[in-house]
Amino acid sequence: MTTHRIAFFGLGNMGQRMCANLLRAGHIVDAFDPMPDAKTNLLALIEKGDDSAAEQHQTVQRLTVHATADTVISPDSDTVISVLPAGPQVKELCESVIFPAVAPSTMYIDCSTIDVATTRTLAAKAEAHRITMLDAPMSGGIGGAEAATLTFMVGGSNEGFGRALPLLQTMGKTIVHCGNAGAGQGVKICNNMILGASMAVVSEAFALSEKLGIDPQRLYDVSSTSSGQCWALTTYCPEPGMGPPSPANNDWTAGFSAAMMMKDLRLAISAASDVGAQTAVGHRALELYETYVEGEGMGHKDFSGIINHLKRST
Repeated sequence: MTTHRIAFFGLGNMGQRMCANLLRAGHIVDAFDPMPDAKTNLLALIEKGDDSAAEQHQTVQRLTVHATADTVISPDSDTVISVLPAGPQVKELCESVIFPAVAPSTMYIDCSTIDVATTRTLAAKAEAHRITMLDAPMSGGIGGAEAATLTFMVGGSNEGFGRALPLLQTMGKTIVHCGNAGAGQGVKICNNMILGASMAVVSEAFALSEKLGIDPQRLYDVSSTSSGQCWALTTYCPEPGMGPPSPANNDWTAGFSAAMMMKDLRLAISAASDVGAQTAVGHRALELYETYVEGEGMGHKDFSGIINHLKRST
């Protein structure tokens, strides 16, 4: 396996776990995040793993966490990865740090979920700098990031995808080349529109069954094995005590926050507007999440917590 020196930007809930898996695979990582506890959290995550103390020490030796973003990229950096909250942060990082600093032929993988238009604009600028840029947003949540079982939706050239594949396989299980620049972002926002809408309607069903005096376990037993079956029900059920462990069993502590779901739904609706697509169901899901996040101040909760808003509203 080729050892890469990776400049890694963004050590939030997802980024720190992805970074830890890259380090465990033997790569050298220079990292940055503006949060003061980012390094502490990453080191604690490495120490929590199943590796021996000696292996953990070697893993930590391959890590440098920098105090400022502009020192992260070195002459030896052959790969840059970013996991940032939104398009403006990615644009600022590219224009002020990445594009001026990296050498030609460097590979840049943006794993943030941002708008398609910004991605395509940045990809064109990267090409002008002779940088291979890929958009590779992911799905699978904190559990998938920790277990290296994420799904990556990748946009970019065939050549770039081939170069990036071994690194993405270190962090994920399903890696799909979706098309040219921006295609990864397009697939991601369509996927999350499905997820947001399906979580809302699953939550509505549990709210309705409660009003009808039906045991939620009976609804789960039927729907999880019949035509109502979907991921939001059988893997990430919003009703506590149903199915596999989910945030609902931990007071809806965020694995994927409601604020992030609202952001992704806004990206989907904006993209639909740009191309004249009809997204009535997605638009209604966005309205529900806007009420939950902005009206009720619950953006910090898991997106499956929308069930609480719907139970109050039903």
